[in-house]
Amino acid sequence: MAKNSRIIDVKCPGCKNKIFKYKKVGKGNLLRCWKNKIITDNSIREGDKIKCTCGKTIGIDKGKYIKMERIQEIK
Repeated sequence: MAKNSRIIDVKCPGCKNKIFKYKKVGKGNLLRCWKNKIITDNSIREGDKIKCTCGKTIGIDKGKYIKMERIQEIK
């Protein structure tokens, strides 16, 4: 694992369901989820929108990464 990296669970701010298990590198907020760092994916895709199973949009697919909306991350 890279220096300053950790595995986090990305959860929906509304229903608290787990959306991703993600390898986070560095400090700070999760603004982009790089697709190659997503370990498990429980999201639903509607076009370029990434949604939780509850229907809340959590991000927009931008090709190599997902631009995240406001989310909650739990270690």
